[in-house]
Amino acid sequence: MLRGVDVSSYQSSSYDTDGLSFVFIKATEGRSYTNPKLAAQTKTARDAGLVVGFYHFLWPGNLTAQAEYFVRKAPEKAGDILAVDWETTSDGTHASNAEKDRFIRKVKELRPNHRVVLYCNRDYWLNVDSTSYDGDALWIADYVTAGKPRIKAKWRFHQYTDHPLDKNVADFETKAALRKWATSG
Repeated sequence: MLRGVDVSSYQSSSYDTDGLSFVFIKATEGRSYTNPKLAAQTKTARDAGLVVGFYHFLWPGNLTAQAEYFVRKAPEKAGDILAVDWETTSDGTHASNAEKDRFIRKVKELRPNHRVVLYCNRDYWLNVDSTSYDGDALWIADYVTAGKPRIKAKWRFHQYTDHPLDKNVADFETKAALRKWATSG
């Protein structure tokens, strides 16, 4: 099991990378928000030799425009992982199953050589999702023992706590195995 974190503008640009193999960095949200620390947080990850992923917080509607915005703003380097963060928005709505699936497919179309994964919490996976479509992999949030999310579906990444920041594990034996998987998108 590999250790990693996910960061957004709420975290420092120079977050601690000791003991980490990967990081997911919030890149965008909707069609207008870009993480102001994106470049600096990416540099921290790359300087530490981490496998890097970028995620987009999905809003309902305008899926093509959101996907285009995300891939335009997220750095593009071979082996980077792209993710969609599917959860309740600040106004209490969420993208539908069809919208989530369409977004993943559009990002995969726009960046065909990159792995595209779905991030959601356990409740969304068990009670909101009706298609089980996660692109290339599932990144599940369930705040229990690391590597033991309470789902039966195959997962690759597990967010197991959000304190003091979002901590994750990846179901890979080595960082080299994760990097090989990421580059075979």
